[in-house]
Amino acid sequence: MTTDPLSWLDERADARVSAGLRRELRPRPPLSPSIDLASNDYLGLVRHPDVVEGAIDSVRRWGAGSTGSRLVTGSTAEHEQLEKELAEFVGAESGLVFSSGYTANLGIVTALAGRGALVVSDSGSHASLVDACRLSRARVEIAAHCDVDAVDRLLAERTEERALMLTDSVFSADGDLAPLAELHRVTRANGAVLIVDEAHGIGVRGDGGRGLVQEVGLAGEPDLVITATLSKALAAQGGAVLSSERVRAHLIDAARTFIFDTGLAPAAVGAARAALGLLRREPEMAARVLERAADIARIAGVSAPSSAVVSVVLGKAQVAFDAAQACRARGLDVGCFRPPSVPEGTSRLRLTARANLTAAELDVIAAVLGEVLAAARGLEAVSA
Repeated sequence: MTTDPLSWLDERADARVSAGLRRELRPRPPLSPSIDLASNDYLGLVRHPDVVEGAIDSVRRWGAGSTGSRLVTGSTAEHEQLEKELAEFVGAESGLVFSSGYTANLGIVTALAGRGALVVSDSGSHASLVDACRLSRARVEIAAHCDVDAVDRLLAERTEERALMLTDSVFSADGDLAPLAELHRVTRANGAVLIVDEAHGIGVRGDGGRGLVQEVGLAGEPDLVITATLSKALAAQGGAVLSSERVRAHLIDAARTFIFDTGLAPAAVGAARAALGLLRREPEMAARVLERAADIARIAGVSAPSSAVVSVVLGKAQVAFDAAQACRARGLDVGCFRPPSVPEGTSRLRLTARANLTAAELDVIAAVLGEVLAAARGLEAVSA
């Protein structure tokens, strides 16, 4: 028997290196000369003076930390104001802020599911929804991606009284849109609740960035719950559940990731409120994100996207990783999605648009991607 109980970690690490799947942290400088096509700062507000000042002002008034869970000392008047503003923005009755979008998804699913319930989840749902399914103690069924008929069948054939259907509105790897109107039709017909993660929808889709739920006319439906993050278009940190008032009340009593977690820090609350205020005053920012995404897609030689996400599939993990490194060496930061984030054989560059990309930056993007993608696609064709 080995004397090192963690020796298997070395074997796993070697296997990941061989497969091109080793991941490393790469601290960024406070100011980088590189063009950013990797972050989720869709509206380009992370450094906006109003957003920065919103964070600083909240710290001055409330301090650096929230001091405890929301049920003890961690809830402030500003938390509640943010909840009201978010709910009003997306057309929901009420809102509840969590420490992250991840904990918001864990909280809503586990609080509404439990033993004796069925949870149906789209196969492309975000990892936080996948983990929520695992923690839900419910029976879980995975429906094929955007397959409304499969969802209908699974809900109709269930023996459980309660059921949830989980989906992203905009899927983070491919940037495609969920058929929300059709999903809501079948969930309502089968007495189920539809939970929609709008992490990549708010700020990009809908009237002035109000999200895909609002865009398809489902805002405020009592059997639909929205989850959101404050760390993408809203340039801060944290998450929220936007729902009916009775769902909010239930979460305060039953959502473990709300009850036992420290409340969102004041700086994040202030920054998110400031970013939301900017979006409400300048709703045209949402349209500009899609315009810039179309520009990037044209440069990359892929179909025009439905969101801020432009997905350039290259195939093998090592090919995608090397392409991302080549872009970075040329002053262009891009995302690199490899298994398990995406299926085997579909490793890709994930390029994210920003509303404030300039014409000069697009020229640089065109030059870099033209060179790097030509080389990467040539390598993949040869290896195939």
